[in-house]
Amino acid sequence: MRETMQKRIQIAAAFCLLAAGMIALAAPAMAAPAEKYLHVKVEDPAKDESVHINVTLAMAEKILPAINDRDLHNGKVWIHHADMTEMNGVDIRALLDALRTAPDNEFVTVKDKDSDVRVAKANGDMIVHIIDKKNKEQKVDVMVPMKIVDALFSTGKNDELDVAAALRALSDAGDVLLVTVQDSTQKVRIWVDSRNTQD
Repeated sequence: MRETMQKRIQIAAAFCLLAAGMIALAAPAMAAPAEKYLHVKVEDPAKDESVHINVTLAMAEKILPAINDRDLHNGKVWIHHADMTEMNGVDIRALLDALRTAPDNEFVTVKDKDSDVRVAKANGDMIVHIIDKKNKEQKVDVMVPMKIVDALFSTGKNDELDVAAALRALSDAGDVLLVTVQDSTQKVRIWVDSRNTQD
């Protein structure tokens, strides 16, 4: 019986050493930050169509400069006929600076017979919420961390948005739901998290 007890102790000790070794080997991997994924989900049940995109931010950042089509070149989007620093008499950069330095607040709320619009800042995020009252199923929600907005406008040119810089900034933003758009048939959702699937 004593031999059986010693064997059990030896087996238990071996398992403890094995577990400790596995933990020691796994510790560096557990300490590494999780890769961030950009997810885009577009669904139209009426047409039985869907598109799901799951790419790492690092991959998106590498691919984006390789796409040169229409208004997208080298990771930047060109805005037609828009001097973005003076768009319709509004200095966008000054407006963004004011928004960045302002405390959390609901800045604009417009309610009329056709729509509800809300522009706010909460927890360092710019929030835009739009509902089309004519068709209550049409809704747009945008929530973007201010550092992402800053990255978009980091280009020195007034008619460009730097999407590549925004992707780099998203890698430090944590899990974030960026955009949801919904109408009577389609749903669009864009978000970033550390999961490689949309489930």
